[in-house]
Amino acid sequence: MQEPLPTITSDRWKWTDCGSPSDPIRIKSIDISPDPPKPGEDLTVKVKGVANQRVEEGAYADVTVKVGVIKILQKEFDLCEEARNAETSVQCPVEEGEYTVTHTVTLPKEIPPAPFKVDVNGYTVDDEDLVCLQLEIDFRKRPGQLLW
Repeated sequence: MQEPLPTITSDRWKWTDCGSPSDPIRIKSIDISPDPPKPGEDLTVKVKGVANQRVEEGAYADVTVKVGVIKILQKEFDLCEEARNAETSVQCPVEEGEYTVTHTVTLPKEIPPAPFKVDVNGYTVDDEDLVCLQLEIDFRKRPGQLLW
């Protein structure tokens, strides 16, 4: 299988849909504001995607976060529970169709000035591939830049 091409969104972050064309969920675009993201401030994420089949209660995602090569988080999330807790516009069960989800989070001001990599591997309630997403965000300050 051909290696997926990253979607370059700025010099500070990018994302890649690393799933297969047959995955039930395909990501079409991700937009963030502000761009680039800033520690200690709100970050609004807008994701557009397509559900090619119904997503049932029990779908989950394994998420790994690394700073450089050091793993700082590895956790399983119940996708439907997370959507309920965040009060997103898309709730389980998710029917086939195109969706846009916008969510705002406050980034911790303690985020170190380093490159982060986030791997998200989602699975159906039957443990079959659901979605695959890779994100890279660089929080390092640029030369000549005093503040974010």
